[in-house]
Amino acid sequence: MDAPTLEREQKLWDKGYEVVAGLDEVGRGPLAGPVIAAAVVFPPGQLPIEGLNDSKLLSVLERERLQVEVKRQAKAWTIGAASVNDIDRLNIRRATILAMQRALSRLPAPPDHVLVDGNPVPELGSPHDAIVKGDRVSQSIAAASVIAKCLRDRLMANLAKRYPEFSWETNKGYGTAAHLRALDELGPTAHHRKTFSPVAQGRLF
Repeated sequence: MDAPTLEREQKLWDKGYEVVAGLDEVGRGPLAGPVIAAAVVFPPGQLPIEGLNDSKLLSVLERERLQVEVKRQAKAWTIGAASVNDIDRLNIRRATILAMQRALSRLPAPPDHVLVDGNPVPELGSPHDAIVKGDRVSQSIAAASVIAKCLRDRLMANLAKRYPEFSWETNKGYGTAAHLRALDELGPTAHHRKTFSPVAQGRLF
């Protein structure tokens, strides 16, 4: 598989767009924890960062190393989150868009153009290209995926210290067998998404 490039970013820089933001999110699927989005803006003429790729394809050590490099080389990077309450109140799609909007709103300057992972998001309010599996195509999107995942993984590991029975330090809130057993035995915490099945169904077995 080819590594992500800066080809799309370069085409936009060549048109005079200076603030080209890569945008990605993590945490749509878990039963617990927030959705985290990140936006990354590289300076025009940025060179590819060696090893940068979709965060899901990288080891923990690779992600941690690369997020330091991304933050060092980026012109700007920001984080936006949608809480469990946001998710239960709005639904997961709208909460994910909210997290993305929050990330973009925190950039020092409004983006001239956004490269976003996945499908079109008209609600962003910014001109954008939606790229399916964009974190494997665009270095800006890959950079956003790495920053978002590193932050969310750390957050879930910290929550795991308060709720060790749910094994969030390893499953990150996804519905693994160990997580489901703990949910069945102990019930949901304040960090569970109450509108998500199987949390919403009560006892599991």
